[in-house]
Amino acid sequence: MTRRKTDKYLFSNLAENVIERGKPLYTAILGKWNELYFQNQNPIVVELACGKGEYTVGLAQKFPDKNFIGVDLKGDRIARGSKLASDLGLTNVAFLRTSINYLDEFFEENEISELWLIHPDPHVRDRDEKKRLTNPFYLKKYIKYLKAEGFFHFKTDNPQLFTYSLDTIKSMDVLSIQAFTSDLYQSDLRAFHHDIETHYERVFVAKGFTINYIQAVNNKAANPKAAASIVPENQELVQ
Repeated sequence: MTRRKTDKYLFSNLAENVIERGKPLYTAILGKWNELYFQNQNPIVVELACGKGEYTVGLAQKFPDKNFIGVDLKGDRIARGSKLASDLGLTNVAFLRTSINYLDEFFEENEISELWLIHPDPHVRDRDEKKRLTNPFYLKKYIKYLKAEGFFHFKTDNPQLFTYSLDTIKSMDVLSIQAFTSDLYQSDLRAFHHDIETHYERVFVAKGFTINYIQAVNNKAANPKAAASIVPENQELVQ
């Protein structure tokens, strides 16, 4: 491990805004984010696979009346977002270091008001479908924690993953697609993104890629039968 990466791990170990194994809140935070960490009742917004936390921090700056949690397994990535949030004095930001497979250890049903999934690994090979973070197994997991009428936002530069995700979300009775575009930067939907760009998004755009976007809403309150079947079926965990 390089010295730089070691320093980042050390920072996240000490940072109060990083919830990870070995810290008291790691085993106590389930269903109590507003009570134990944020100490308010503001809506909770979660970014899955948040990487360096650029989007989490960007949204937190623009919406001080909401609480933001970035989730990622890589401690050195989270350390970047953690330090940025600390430097900016943001108290409405937290980072959770864990795999998406274990969200049920940290969030209760209907605890999240809004979910973002930005540029995940596309896993384009057919045999890797189970690794795609928009496959039915994962979508059912997200819906469980998302409040009724809560929004799910998805962005990708990969057209294959975009098409797959669009079809998969359409097949979910509990999710209703509100809007989508294959070229976000040339769409009126760009306003929903508040001019926040991640490093990799800037790289993709500079190379001529378009950014695909899907906005869906959780309508489980209107579909009680569908909501009753959203508990994910068993699937081999992907780290």
